[in-house]
Amino acid sequence: MAYTGKMELLCPAGSMDALEAALHFGADAVYAGMKRFGLRAFAGNFDEPSLRMAVEKTHRAGKKFYLTMNVFPYDDQLEAFVGAARLAHAIGVDAAIVSDLGAIVTLRREVPGLPIHVSTQASTVNSAAVEHYRQLGCQRVILAREVSIERAGKINANLEEQMELEMFAHGASCMAWSGRCMLSAEMTGRSANQGACAQPCRWQYAVMEMKRPGEYMPVCEDENGTYIFSAKDLNLMPVLPEMKRAGIASLKVEGRMKTEYYVATVAAAYRRGIDILEQQGEEAFRAALPSLMEELSCASHRDSDTGFAVTAPEQPAGAEGFHQTREYIAKVAEDCPDGKGVRFLLKNRFFAGDELELLTPSGVKMLTAPRFIREKTGEECDTLGIGGEIICMDLPFGVEKGDILRGPVRNHRG
Repeated sequence: MAYTGKMELLCPAGSMDALEAALHFGADAVYAGMKRFGLRAFAGNFDEPSLRMAVEKTHRAGKKFYLTMNVFPYDDQLEAFVGAARLAHAIGVDAAIVSDLGAIVTLRREVPGLPIHVSTQASTVNSAAVEHYRQLGCQRVILAREVSIERAGKINANLEEQMELEMFAHGASCMAWSGRCMLSAEMTGRSANQGACAQPCRWQYAVMEMKRPGEYMPVCEDENGTYIFSAKDLNLMPVLPEMKRAGIASLKVEGRMKTEYYVATVAAAYRRGIDILEQQGEEAFRAALPSLMEELSCASHRDSDTGFAVTAPEQPAGAEGFHQTREYIAKVAEDCPDGKGVRFLLKNRFFAGDELELLTPSGVKMLTAPRFIREKTGEECDTLGIGGEIICMDLPFGVEKGDILRGPVRNHRG
């Protein structure tokens, strides 16, 4: 029985800044981790006080907060794992994202009021497994990334009772099955399944013939190097209508290690795409698709494809690294104290006269950068290369706190 409601846009919140960006630019829900038990140990994550603040901020915006607890806990970790889940439930998280079957069973017994979403790490690929998790009392299953949209639709059709299915739609992909990789643990002692992946799949490799020790031969790919394990990024914007028809309840953006600018850009693009599809239909969505794809290119990304969603992905990704067409210039802080102009938190240098864009929840506005006031000194400036400074500018239109000023990527002058 397929889900027939509006697709949820679920965005990462690896830090408070990223959480605020996700909420401001249209996420229906965010997911984030505590200092332990999530699979992104090196994201900002939240301690107890900041988790309380994050959940309150999310609920105040009318959105949901899901907590990642998707490590595979050993017996000697289970007591602390349950304690963290009890705390999270008391704070008011809307669900815990859990991978391990034993952890799911334990949490259903020990913290029965905490909704559980089954992590993609559980590698769920068929309706029998989804039904099993439903009988255990789980609310949602995040399908393995190896499940195509067509197969997801068939899983939904085979379910006797409705169960929410979630799919990753955008962001970095792991070359291992559902992210269950052992390379990092073997090569660095940092386990991906305990949240400490060193991402060795992104490193360069060569081939050595057994009878020629020490002679390393490159596996030629391009002039930049060889990355034979590195998967392309995932981008399912072109197939949102297919996801809707398959009954996918939640569209998930990867990126708890990403910046607030990345989260803002991707959230804004998918928010617009989902809304056009829901409100105007597939024909209007197809017409808007080129501009939506162009918007996604504004944030840092590797070459992308649709992963396993349609056909098998193209691997490896190549060695060209990251691309983006716009860079983060500043963020709207609030109106200036004297009521003249807007206060911006500066991130990167720009110059008076530059053609810039203001990214807002309602779209992109173009402007020519005026001269501005450096709040710290009161001086009028044409440029300033000190990130973290507050500047005041007069703009020809209204803005909201959290709107983002951006410009073309370039080598800065001076």
